[in-house]
Amino acid sequence: MGSNGNSWADQWGNQNDVVDEDYGSKGKTSGGKKIEKVTAVASTSFNKAKSVAVVGADKAKSAAVVGAKKVKNGTSFGFKWIKEKCQKGNSTK
Repeated sequence: MGSNGNSWADQWGNQNDVVDEDYGSKGKTSGGKKIEKVTAVASTSFNKAKSVAVVGADKAKSAAVVGAKKVKNGTSFGFKWIKEKCQKGNSTK
């Protein structure tokens, strides 16, 4: 097998010479730019998720408070009913 034409490295050139439109050159110097963009996107996404979670937590808290009040009222009503039944049973004897 003879060596005709350029080698693989010659065909693709130096990777540091390649430029990516979104992030700049792919060399060692652009790593900070990539991280800054990724961090900004992640931060924005986290803030959105956090605000949605806060709204969800507030709704869950409200539902729990309403449910607790219903349980308390139902229990109170049940004890009063039992007390009335016991008193009626004792008064007829």
